[in-house]
Formats: sequence, C-alpha cells, structure tokens
Amino acid sequence: MEIIQQFLACLNAHDVDGLCALMTNDHTFVDSIGSTIHGRGEMHRAWTGYFRLFPDYKIVSEDLLQTGNTIAVFGRASATYSPSGHMYKDHHWEVPAAWKAVIKDNLIAEWHVYADNYKTVRMIKGV
Repeated sequence: MEIIQQFLACLNAHDVDGLCALMTNDHTFVDSIGSTIHGRGEMHRAWTGYFRLFPDYKIVSEDLLQTGNTIAVFGRASATYSPSGHMYKDHHWEVPAAWKAVIKDNLIAEWHVYADNYKTVRMIKGV
C-alpha cells in the first residue's frame, strides 16, 4: 500500500511530475461520470489543468482496503473551484469519496474516482 500513500501525498502536494512517475505508461484514469483519460502524458496535462481549476484540491484518506493488486481508498475530497485564481468561499466543496487503484509492476495502472462532486461543481459554475 506504500504506492498509494505516495500517490496520495503527490496528489495533496499537487506534484504532477511525482504523480506521473507513479503511473504506468498506459495508465487509465476514470472520473466519477465515466470519462476516461489514457496515458501518462495525457494525465500530466489533465492533472496540471485540474490543479489550476482547483488549487487547494485535497484527499483525506480514512480507510484503505487491498485485494490482490486492487486497492480501495475511502475518505473525503475537497477543493475550491477557482478558474480565475480567486478563492471564493462559496466555491468550496467537500464530498465523501472513494477511489480504486489497480497496481501493475508496483505502479498505478488505473485510478478510478467515485465522488459525486460533478453536480456540486456544475452548480458553482452556474451550469
């Protein structure tokens, strides 16, 4: 489970290079509405953009469970939607969340997000 602890530390530090170093080249990311991103290079661009929109994004891990090469993370995700760089208090969200990681060759081959922040962020954006 050390790989997950490292991955979460990089996420919370917004260390995109560190995150990508912990991924397989053919890494697959699946978000909470089923959209997917494939490949380490695409994930570098995606995380860079995400941290620009949510500059205080954070995961708090409460429980970790492992079965074979799959690790489940349960906890909370929070951030402030801030595309302009202004951290408005009413643009902050926090939700219960879960994540699933599939480990291959001691790297993260898949990262699935199970968090219902999509509706919250759409409301903040006024969409």
